[in-house]
Amino acid sequence: MDPLKKITSLDPTKKAFSLIDEFRNFAFKGNVIDLAVGVIIGAAFGKIVDSLVKNIFMPFIGAIIPGEQGYVGWNWTLNGKEIPFGLFLGEVVNFLIVAVVLFVFIVKFLGWMMRAKKQEAAAPSPPTKDQELLMEIRDLLKQQKTT
Repeated sequence: MDPLKKITSLDPTKKAFSLIDEFRNFAFKGNVIDLAVGVIIGAAFGKIVDSLVKNIFMPFIGAIIPGEQGYVGWNWTLNGKEIPFGLFLGEVVNFLIVAVVLFVFIVKFLGWMMRAKKQEAAAPSPPTKDQELLMEIRDLLKQQKTT
């Protein structure tokens, strides 16, 4: 091939449009959009659980085990330094609630849905009228062959 033709065949606009097309195909596939929606919903869910822990559960625990500032004020003093174990306890409770909710949703709810789908797939659907007629024709042809 002529070297001059080789150089002119390297059209940068074609490569740029190819790159744009590839990116568009990647970015607008259902999986990427589903992932983005999942991340956004997960972040919102995390804020709800965080609020539940900080505004409901931990004040309730603070009322049961009294302290000056509830769980926020729970700390140890070691060599003049404060170690706020109450804040850590709040984060542990936050994690446990998220873990329980995810377990119930993923393992129990989605597991139940998957088992139900498998049972539906396992049970064959009744034959249609066309299929029944074809089975009758097949049986009649078998009878004629044997006689």
